Amino acid sequence: MSAPKSPVGRHLLVASAALLSLPLTAPAALAAPTPSTSPSATPPAHMSSVGGARLGQPGTQVDLAAGVPVLPKDVTARSWIVSDAESGEVLAAHNAHWRLPPASTLKMLFADTVLPRFPRSTPHKVVPADLAGMGAGSSLVGIKEGQTYTVHDLWLGVFLRSGNDAVHVLSAMNGGVEQTVRDMQSHADDLQALDTHVVSPDGYDAAGQVSSAYDLSLFARSGLQKKDFREYCSTVRAAFPGETTKNAKGRSTRESFEIQNTNRLLSGDTDVPVYQGIAGVKNGNTTNAGATFTGVAERGGRVLLVTVMNPEKKEHNEVYKETAQLFDWGFQAAGKVTPVGELVPPKGAVDAGTRPGAGVSSSPSGSAAGSGKDSGAKPVAAASADGSGGIGVALGIAGGALVLLVGAAYLVNRRWPLPDLVRRRPRP
Repeated sequence: MSAPKSPVGRHLLVASAALLSLPLTAPAALAAPTPSTSPSATPPAHMSSVGGARLGQPGTQVDLAAGVPVLPKDVTARSWIVSDAESGEVLAAHNAHWRLPPASTLKMLFADTVLPRFPRSTPHKVVPADLAGMGAGSSLVGIKEGQTYTVHDLWLGVFLRSGNDAVHVLSAMNGGVEQTVRDMQSHADDLQALDTHVVSPDGYDAAGQVSSAYDLSLFARSGLQKKDFREYCSTVRAAFPGETTKNAKGRSTRESFEIQNTNRLLSGDTDVPVYQGIAGVKNGNTTNAGATFTGVAERGGRVLLVTVMNPEKKEHNEVYKETAQLFDWGFQAAGKVTPVGELVPPKGAVDAGTRPGAGVSSSPSGSAAGSGKDSGAKPVAAASADGSGGIGVALGIAGGALVLLVGAAYLVNRRWPLPDLVRRRPRP
């Protein structure tokens, strides 16, 4: 049965499910023995059972009852998962807990961990030590030593260009790479992301660095509770500060250049159209990981998360094509298919049983994220309808915006509302 769409129905669901789920909150019962941190050539016969026993089984897990559409036949990813971002129900999965290299999708955990720690207007002058230790061939946004950037600039570099240079500068501000790795691992453990072993904050290939489609979905779901995170991951293009030069009159001026989100379901490409309803989250691609991607999309009042890791088919933009197919299936199957597991809540939420009011900016300064006053960023909620944002779609908050349980009780092990998610209108 699909979740109620009305505020009354959802608040009734909160009250009843909170009572029903209280006996099911013991995280120790969900954990499997800690597996090896080295990815295997084939999925292990037994994987973590966090979120349900079926998610620990190799192969595809789905209940195709009458009326449920069949899964797309040409999805070749080594691991994938389709889940409801609000209820946490896993609609279908394939090797969900297989520990694989995550590439830059690990930046979702980095952002969820570090983003709340610095006000977005905080300036930082880059020194050589800030950029030390980046892997050869790292993706870069173009940060220069001796130049000053705001935290807001740096996060745009992380989300839009997957800039390892921006990650390293923010890590330096956070006490260094080693401290940031420890912080990320601690946060992953709190999220019950037990498949994840963090070695590098940027997701660059490193011995023993692994995550899973299940854990990446947990990171996305947690990050999307933060207003700033939602703004950055949904930004299509922005102006990024360049070098400081002197004009003919000897006055110093700061140049800028445009950066565009490399998430092709958000920005589009020649062989991948913008996916209707997409609102983030993060892509990645390295030699060991292949292509990885986690996306969130809303359609018909339902919000889904899809994570895809390393398609065997190596065609251009294949990870986005397979993600789009799984989104299409999920929106057709939601409310008809019996879930095969769930995305568990963080340990802290289980302990508290409630969560603070949603929609509060993650900036410690309390400034409203997405104001756009200090940047050239164009998040999806603000892009123009005439296609000047370069994606040919009108974006914004649609009439009758998605009804969400803002400020309602956290449903332990059942519902985690996704506040203020932007909606996309169809192509004009």
